[in-house]
Amino acid sequence: MLTKNMLKSKKAISPILATLLLIVIAVAAIVVTYAWIMTYLSSAGEQAGVMLYKVNVNFYGSDTKIDIDVGNRGTSNTEIIRVYAGTSLGNLTEQTPTQPLPISLASGSIATVTMNYNWTAGATYYFKIVSLAGQTLEFPEQAPT
Repeated sequence: MLTKNMLKSKKAISPILATLLLIVIAVAAIVVTYAWIMTYLSSAGEQAGVMLYKVNVNFYGSDTKIDIDVGNRGTSNTEIIRVYAGTSLGNLTEQTPTQPLPISLASGSIATVTMNYNWTAGATYYFKIVSLAGQTLEFPEQAPT
């Protein structure tokens, strides 16, 4: 008899309290999702702040000089801190440009990197440009014949 009365005396949570509890849980989930998305978007935006691209490569100087025009279409200024060249991607060696490093590269601008490098007509060379922000630009270029 006692157990029968206990079962009858238990009451559930009221519908108003249940609705309020669901609303609080939903709002908390929205706040957490919003915070996560904003953190993700801000870090992705910082990475897109520097976007290097190759404008032009000029081989000249009786097979001894190369000019590389590098652009930055990102929203942040940066500096070119390292330049590599070689006959394959696995055979890149660090080069010392004729102008002192670092080379400033403002947002929306183009900078020229000039280096002394003995090149052969018709051969393909590989280049790698490294910015202060950590972005790299790798590309092959064939010397003129």
